[in-house]
Amino acid sequence: MSHPNAPPEPAPLDYLSGLVERVTFHNADTGFCVLRVKVQGQRELQTVIGHEPAISAGEFLNGGGHWITDREHGRQFKATFVKVTPPTTLEGIEKYLGSGMIRGIGPAYAGRLTKIFGEAVFDVIEQSPERLREVEGIGPKRVSRIVSGWAEQKVVREIMVFLHSNGVSTSRAVRIYKTYGNNAIALVSENPYRLARDIRGIGFASADTIAQKMGIEKTAMIRARAGISYALTEAISEGHCGLPEAVLVASAEKLLEIPRPLIVEALSLELAEETVIADTIDDNRCIFLAALYASERAIAQNLKRQATGTPPWVSIDADKAMGWVQEKLHIALSASQQSAVRLAVASKVSVITGGPGVGKTTLVNAILTILRAKGLRVALCAPTGRAAKRLSESTGLEAKTLHRLLEIDPKHGGFSRNADKPLECDLLVADEMSMVDVPLMHSLLKAVPAHGAVILVGDVDQLPSVGPGQVLRDIIESEAVSVVRLTEIFRQAAESRIIQTAHRINVGQMPDLDSPKGGRSDFYFIETKSPEELAGKLLQVVQERIPKAFGLDPVRDIQVLCPMNRSLTGARSLNGMLQAALNPPTGESVERFGWCYSVGDKVMQTENDYEKEVFNGDLGIVSAIDLEEKELLIDFEGKVVNYLFDELDQVTLAYATTVHKSQGSEYPAVVIPVSTQHYMMLQRNLIYTAVTRGKKLVILIGERRALAMAFKGRQGTRRWSKLKEWLVQGGGRK
Repeated sequence: MSHPNAPPEPAPLDYLSGLVERVTFHNADTGFCVLRVKVQGQRELQTVIGHEPAISAGEFLNGGGHWITDREHGRQFKATFVKVTPPTTLEGIEKYLGSGMIRGIGPAYAGRLTKIFGEAVFDVIEQSPERLREVEGIGPKRVSRIVSGWAEQKVVREIMVFLHSNGVSTSRAVRIYKTYGNNAIALVSENPYRLARDIRGIGFASADTIAQKMGIEKTAMIRARAGISYALTEAISEGHCGLPEAVLVASAEKLLEIPRPLIVEALSLELAEETVIADTIDDNRCIFLAALYASERAIAQNLKRQATGTPPWVSIDADKAMGWVQEKLHIALSASQQSAVRLAVASKVSVITGGPGVGKTTLVNAILTILRAKGLRVALCAPTGRAAKRLSESTGLEAKTLHRLLEIDPKHGGFSRNADKPLECDLLVADEMSMVDVPLMHSLLKAVPAHGAVILVGDVDQLPSVGPGQVLRDIIESEAVSVVRLTEIFRQAAESRIIQTAHRINVGQMPDLDSPKGGRSDFYFIETKSPEELAGKLLQVVQERIPKAFGLDPVRDIQVLCPMNRSLTGARSLNGMLQAALNPPTGESVERFGWCYSVGDKVMQTENDYEKEVFNGDLGIVSAIDLEEKELLIDFEGKVVNYLFDELDQVTLAYATTVHKSQGSEYPAVVIPVSTQHYMMLQRNLIYTAVTRGKKLVILIGERRALAMAFKGRQGTRRWSKLKEWLVQGGGRK
């Protein structure tokens, strides 16, 4: 008798065989296909959906999967695996050759080839291609194209058979083939663990399963070495650039479940080949992935080099410039802002930091106005689309995302702008620098022309970047370049309870949580005693109370920001509840990757897609769903982007999201659930970042005890990074 909580046994597979009559749809990138198949003994064609890197009419198909009933298209066979073989009947052969799968053969030539060579046509192409010239109209060029096209198809088939036999699903096999091309068998056979490093969606566990199928022992050195790289990669996802050696060895031991001496031996081999590098951070021996180690060192070298020499403008009389700019912009600069202007116009590299309401935007505008009057070419950028748009609006100048500024290559992910082809500007202003990680900062500094000046702007007290490092904090603390820290809150800003609350949180003080007496406020705290009560109150606040009291749209204007994804009051659970309340699924909805999407749903892009030009953290609204074409349209603030259903692993529902994902964005209203369930994430800079995302309204909902844990607790966990040391030392050895 099975255990009552055991997962249900998977339903046995159904099988289907037949001739592919028509390829209704095929996506070459994902392999997703919709086929019409002629099954022996059945008059009507059957619809088969599955994944195959190359598929043509006329081929014979064997598939395993399940019959499903689609609301729109009726009964379909959903294949979990597909195996296709070249056809054997003359009818199938002609259809196959004429489908366009081989360059140089269309329907007309397919008819001529099958008429002359019959069922032997494939043997002729493969073994006696010179005989193809017996067909009228086929010359040496066309013969060459036919032979190479046939060979390409054959290689794809062999790769798929190899991957399937080693336990790789068809959709993953397509992804592997797209990454490695014709070398897939050789590369995967040599080291299956490279899949975890190179292929999105394949982690160490999946690569390990494939390796075991291929006969690689648990104690094999190739596995131990892969485990070390993977443990370091996991540390990078937590923001570290390296790990203390003892911590790394312990992590690898837990992951691999093999004796420690094997791991120590594997580490020494990795160090010998310089795949990883050993160095110290605060006298702790640490291990770094080589590329990240080199990036941190290069940032320090480039920043120090950039900061030397004179700025690319003639000497400026700061007092005269200050009077002129205040009159021109109709502003009054505070004493600290005036000091900042003096420092900025005298420095080649400077940093401006400070919290909300301290006048960073006014200061940047004043500096830009002074320097542009000198005829300087200026480039403005920020890490996200929303942050770049805000910078544009505040300065009246064009601002780009860092990726657009550096001219990303969509196919390969590299940047066109670099040391050999630097940016065409005299001054670079980069905003929201707390979000910029080590690899991106390395790319940005490489592209700054040698004569150019740099101004880095950001709030150092916000959460550090999602990626590795804490670039802004390390630069400021190193004192290697000029730094201005604005602390004076302007009178108008000081009237905002959002700004008062943010500054109190930042210094570890409990903010005033009592409701204001009389009049409307922009900050409220709603106390709850349990996670269940919190979830119910949050739903009521988003669905009814804010729209009624403030006239805000619950989907477009209100953003729920959670400390974490998991738990009843985490982003994942709240997304399901908010969707059910605000935009429940209909018959036109589509379900993929654990979410159900309907027209009107708020969604977020979760990774950079350079071809679509949408980036991690971009928010959009589902504007249309086409069940027949299996595609969905998302409107990202006026830019409509097309997604095939199988690409929806790039997006997630976004009625609620994590605070980390909200960096660089602002929303009209922010609702923040804070529960002791979130104790792992309750850090001061996390709540501070969440509160500073709200423009007009911030509502904290939760337990006072949880808030006290956050406000009085640590500012954030330590990140292992060597950048500050490199900067203090002057960039390290060359």
